[in-house]
Amino acid sequence: MTFSQNKLSDEFLKYLEQNKGILYKVARSYGNNEDEIKDLIQEISIQVWKAFPKYKQEFKFSTWLYRIALNVAISNYRKEKVRAQINSPMEDQFIQIAAPKESTQNENIQQLYLLISEFKHFDRALMLLYLDEKSYAEIANIMGISESNVATKLSRLKKKLKEKFLK
Repeated sequence: MTFSQNKLSDEFLKYLEQNKGILYKVARSYGNNEDEIKDLIQEISIQVWKAFPKYKQEFKFSTWLYRIALNVAISNYRKEKVRAQINSPMEDQFIQIAAPKESTQNENIQQLYLLISEFKHFDRALMLLYLDEKSYAEIANIMGISESNVATKLSRLKKKLKEKFLK
């Protein structure tokens, strides 16, 4: 490590220590337990360290840190959300994966799309928009129906899928 790298490292640690409250605040907002919070703080710190050479001192460090911390936390949250949807049984989840094996998941996903392909065009479009995580308002706007109609139709479609999927 050269002198300038030592100086950079010392400066980084000083800034991070002065603003550690931001790390904890963001991590606590997005972590579900102590381990997740610690992991998130570590991941944020790593990403801040990687970006630190690009930090421009004309901007407040705390603002810059918040931006990176939130981006990392949101990205992590999305990954965890997808992982949780795939791996955990939920009441309204119509795919229940028995084993977290990748081949089983792929088979289940293929089966799901095969079952959806049997729906009428309107119902298929509705379900695919739902699977694409569009809000009921967005789906209603795209499909030209009311939000309550979207909710009713999706509830029926999910029930139908679940019944067919479990056969």
